[in-house]
Amino acid sequence: MAHQRTAGLCGGRYKPLAEDGIQAIHQTSLRVLAEVGVRVSLPSARDLFRQAGADVDEASGIVKAPSELVMELIGQAPSRVKLCGRAENGDLDCDVGGTRVYMGTGGTALNVQESGSTDRRPARLADVIHMARLVEKLDNIHFYMLNVYPNDLPVEKVDVNRFAAGLNYTRKHVMGGVYTIEGVRSVAKMAAMIAGSSEALRQRPFISMVACVISPFVIDEKYGELAIEAARTGIPVVVPSEPLCGATAPITLAGNLVVWTVDTLAGAMLTQLVSPGAPILAGCVASITDMRNLKYLSGAVEMGLLNAAAAQMAQFYKLPVYTTAGMSDSKVNDVQAGYESAITSVLVALAGGNWVHDAAGFLEFCLTASYDKLVIDNEVLGMVMRAVSGIEVSEETLSFDLIKATGPGGHFVSGRHLRKHMRRELYSPTLSDREDRQAWAEAGAKDAWTRASEYVRGILNEPAEQTVPPQVRRRIVEEIPGINPSIFHEEDANLSS
Repeated sequence: MAHQRTAGLCGGRYKPLAEDGIQAIHQTSLRVLAEVGVRVSLPSARDLFRQAGADVDEASGIVKAPSELVMELIGQAPSRVKLCGRAENGDLDCDVGGTRVYMGTGGTALNVQESGSTDRRPARLADVIHMARLVEKLDNIHFYMLNVYPNDLPVEKVDVNRFAAGLNYTRKHVMGGVYTIEGVRSVAKMAAMIAGSSEALRQRPFISMVACVISPFVIDEKYGELAIEAARTGIPVVVPSEPLCGATAPITLAGNLVVWTVDTLAGAMLTQLVSPGAPILAGCVASITDMRNLKYLSGAVEMGLLNAAAAQMAQFYKLPVYTTAGMSDSKVNDVQAGYESAITSVLVALAGGNWVHDAAGFLEFCLTASYDKLVIDNEVLGMVMRAVSGIEVSEETLSFDLIKATGPGGHFVSGRHLRKHMRRELYSPTLSDREDRQAWAEAGAKDAWTRASEYVRGILNEPAEQTVPPQVRRRIVEEIPGINPSIFHEEDANLSS
């Protein structure tokens, strides 16, 4: 499924917030940070805030930060973060910031839906490998966020084995949530082995981590420790929050955005207190709840609106931003899965959401990762990124000389101009059917889901290509506690899910 590279195109044409709306959310968020505060459950984190000049109430754990301190700390974070791949020519690197857009998978689903199936089963470590192999082949999926939780592993072995599986089967940037301090340290050590040294990893970070803030306004002890540890390693870290309209945030989208802004700024401030200049991404996973039962919804158009607006807020603060789009609440790859995924992805991408995660492969309220949907969404994302690229207007593309030479009644179906521009001007789908009915019928009358399933099986039936050199794989197995050696065994990687 090869196309012209779509990663890093600049969005920003869609703006759900007016300038006065951005200012109002900003000012209200500063008031919340100064007057309401954030509960910081980790004593060492409270100490960092106190030393910086915040007002800390030890009895309640509430930290209140004056506006000047907030903006000073946020100003220390870099406005661009390089999230690298491991292609020798740098083609898989992602320069994250501004309005540049990258689309990828997300995490962490507890279940998978196998190719051609409508059912689900618990995810396993083998699925991390198989998903990585697919992502490696899908050009419009720009990064691999570890998208499933391996239920066959104890929690203390999850971090290092998920990252090892991802790194060994794709050269694209690998991002993942982390669960234990030892896991963070082991992942950093393993990545440094692959990079050649810790300094080489800092210079070209091909992994990044996610440590959450809990909405509304809580930095808990566990995630506070994880954020601090990740910031100390120098590995880029995302500080996301997930305010839900009507549950952990007001029902209004503007109120939700205030909660999100406070949460993510608080997490960003903590990382800068630990390590000034630490590479971070503000992170938005905001959505709404179903008012009938307060259930989280992942395919709502409001999720697209909220994350598009979060991209604008991040651009205002000059922070790179990790946003969310592309999921569906459908249980199968039906028309609902198509329209829900497409609508949120196009909104967030057009707004310039930098690192759009969850944009490929998710069904059922983010509970299930679908092999087939990875392939279907790759096609959706190709179209989304074509929309992001916009319409180029220049003397060459206006085509006056060609129009004049052709004249009334002429045609434009041949010639140098068409050959020069057709491949970059028009998106050419690889999964969609554009044949006439007879040709479609003669090819088996297959729908897009069937064609996607065939593609999945074709890729996973090929020999697995490992991307970590053999000598490094041996070191990892020998020196990293808890590693499952099967990750590096080709015969195991080729096992079906």
